[in-house]
Amino acid sequence: MKLTLAEAEALVVDALGRSGVNEANAGSVARALVAAEAAGQGGHGLRRVEAYSAQARAGKVDGLAKPQASRPRPGVLSIDAMNGYAYPALDLAVETLPAIAREQGIAIATIHRSHHAGVMGLTVARFAEQGLAAMMFANAPASMAPWGGNKALYGTNPIAFAVPIENGDPIIVDLALSKVARGMIMAARQKGEAIPDDWAFDADGQPTTDANLAMDGFMAPLGGAKGGALAMMVEILSAGLIGANYAFEASSLFDDKGPPVALGQTIIAIDPLATGGTGVFSRLALLAEEIGAQEGARIPGRRGQGLARTAETDGIMIDDEVVAAIRAIV
Repeated sequence: MKLTLAEAEALVVDALGRSGVNEANAGSVARALVAAEAAGQGGHGLRRVEAYSAQARAGKVDGLAKPQASRPRPGVLSIDAMNGYAYPALDLAVETLPAIAREQGIAIATIHRSHHAGVMGLTVARFAEQGLAAMMFANAPASMAPWGGNKALYGTNPIAFAVPIENGDPIIVDLALSKVARGMIMAARQKGEAIPDDWAFDADGQPTTDANLAMDGFMAPLGGAKGGALAMMVEILSAGLIGANYAFEASSLFDDKGPPVALGQTIIAIDPLATGGTGVFSRLALLAEEIGAQEGARIPGRRGQGLARTAETDGIMIDDEVVAAIRAIV
């Protein structure tokens, strides 16, 4: 089914509203999920609405929560998401952190008692649109074993980065530290599709093409031991240093069972004018030009940016069963 972005947002807002989520939070969530769909990241899009709604009804996420911010140090913004959705807390960081970064040259926002961070490339891009470079780290419920281990300890633990360039779209890097994002396996399970045999392991540590077994097992790390080490680093940056749940302490993002997930996100924003002076944006553009000049090379972020622009005029295609399931939420 083809929907305009406004129609898709209204669909999500209505479903969340029926589940006890207030209008402000529902709007924040809807904008994020629809933006994910528009950028071609359906695993973080409308397929999440059923679980988000069920969690609000069960009290696993507080649909009425209002994130609270404090400044424990001049360059530090600490945000308590209050066990609500991550997106209102991320909106608060996007609104508040840039001024601190310009004042200090660099600033950090930490978000605890949070939820699913969604497509983090879309969040760091919002900083780049304001002339800042930004890095973001987030943990997720345990789904990946440490290298050589056989028990899930880390989440897929994505990393994102964005930087503005002169007269062009930002460069955006967004990657999970598992071989693929877990949302891709969730989507395959919902569609009844097999997955490649190098994406995940079953509960016994054997490679599997069955998405159901993969969801009960653990993910394959990106780059073997190196990916496992980076996942540990993100676990420390987004949980250990800021008082959020570690991945192995968090309940699932895919059902309404258990306590709030209480995950964490960390954003570091840098003012390029403070670090590189007035010519910094043209220098960054030069790197992008050199990448783009090579046949077959792709500047990170361009595909999603192009899809999002097309979606603004052409709308987005959402599977009929996903739309039906959202409309059936009561």
